[in-house]
Amino acid sequence: MATTLITGRPWRVILAFSVPLLIGNVVQQLYQFVDTIVVGRQLGVNSLAAVGATGSLIFLVIGFAWGLASGFAIPTAQAFGAGDARGVRRSVATGTLLTAATSLILTVLGPLIARPFLELLQTPPELLAEATVFTQVTFLGGSTIMFFNYLAAIIRSIGDSTTPLVFLTISCALNVGLVILMVGPLGWGVAGAAWATVVAQAISVLLCLLYVWRRLPVLHVHRTDWRVSGDDIGRHLRLGLPMGFQASIIAIGALIVQVALNMLGAEEVAAYTAASRVDSLATAFLASLGLAASMYAAQNLGARRPDRIRRGTIQAIWIAVATSALLGVIMIAFGEAVVRLFVGDGADRVVELAHLMLIINGVSYAMLGVLFVLRGVLQGIGRVLVPTVTGVIELVMRVVAALVLGAMWDFTGVAMSNPLAWLGAIVLLIPAYVAAHRAFAKMTVDPVEPTLTTPIATVTTPIPVIGPSDGSHTVDAVFTAPVPILRERTTRLRIPRVGRRRR
Repeated sequence: MATTLITGRPWRVILAFSVPLLIGNVVQQLYQFVDTIVVGRQLGVNSLAAVGATGSLIFLVIGFAWGLASGFAIPTAQAFGAGDARGVRRSVATGTLLTAATSLILTVLGPLIARPFLELLQTPPELLAEATVFTQVTFLGGSTIMFFNYLAAIIRSIGDSTTPLVFLTISCALNVGLVILMVGPLGWGVAGAAWATVVAQAISVLLCLLYVWRRLPVLHVHRTDWRVSGDDIGRHLRLGLPMGFQASIIAIGALIVQVALNMLGAEEVAAYTAASRVDSLATAFLASLGLAASMYAAQNLGARRPDRIRRGTIQAIWIAVATSALLGVIMIAFGEAVVRLFVGDGADRVVELAHLMLIINGVSYAMLGVLFVLRGVLQGIGRVLVPTVTGVIELVMRVVAALVLGAMWDFTGVAMSNPLAWLGAIVLLIPAYVAAHRAFAKMTVDPVEPTLTTPIATVTTPIPVIGPSDGSHTVDAVFTAPVPILRERTTRLRIPRVGRRRR
């Protein structure tokens, strides 16, 4: 269901958009929990460490692809916010073609580079065989991950963050059942854990396609829309590539951290893996808030509402800081108990190291929350250079922590890589957003009027809602809400740079 982020109180629409994203992140993290628990308890600590040793390499490649897909959806959100129906379709066509090309490259090259790169990372010999198998299977199915992320991104770009959650939940439930079956009774080992994810993601792709075909005509691409121009491709790449490179730069830092961990031993790798799983679950809301801020900024940019971007960003930062404080307390108080779920008896050192990392991260979550919000807003308004540069800063900080502090304080030094990277990124993001904030203050706010001459109109339009309407009935319901009216447009959106702000 398409909806709009250009009306209503900013903090409310951002929070409402974030909640399904949060639930989706939590669901995804929970099935990764199950993967880790099944591998750790049924196959042993070495198998758990082998899967953990692949994380940085997979993040390097898959993270780049995911960043591309997220960037490709930003022009879609901007066109939707501007009421440009043709622009939405052309953006979907362009993004689909680029996603397909990226998926092909990933599927062909990924399995070939798996073992050489793992050896380059000095993966312990006892972990290399299982780590190679897990990485190769993941890359073979990389196209399913790529297309699910892209389809979910374009559905969210038109304001629907609930439907991707539904499909993600179904995928995660399938993954849980498949990993238990493939690792347990079928005895496929770590390869079974990887194949379970690939199969589940493939099913979620089919569900997304079916939903778009049946329920979202705004995303239906006409034959003429496939004739994308060089300008279309260039615009999407200008947004997608920096976001992909940003993820890859961060991943390179993670690779260096992985090398430092591999040199310390299997227990340290297992501890970092378990702590990272818990940490990812704890920070799921902050990541969701950043993505919501990105879509919110993109739609309001298209609607010529810089005033809403300013208010929404400040309110989102306050939400992030308050949530970060609560998350930090929880991780410090209960992190050890959660880590023990991943390992059996006799792994007290693994638990101790993992809890130490959670404490170090927990006291630094406020920086991460602000980072997610500011980075998301800057990406949403198309200012992708600074977020990309912050990735370089994070790389430098992680290298310092891994090589210098790791040599001095072993695991403690390596664990400090995350907070140092967040701090380095914040130092650049804050002044970059302040500059954008001041520029928005000088822009003229264009009032949105329900006329035929404006690119977007806010009117009361019935929208079909599939599912329960009052918590008790399961029939289709209809409610009225302000939504953008999409119109065919051929002119490019221009936002005035100067002028008096409308109050």
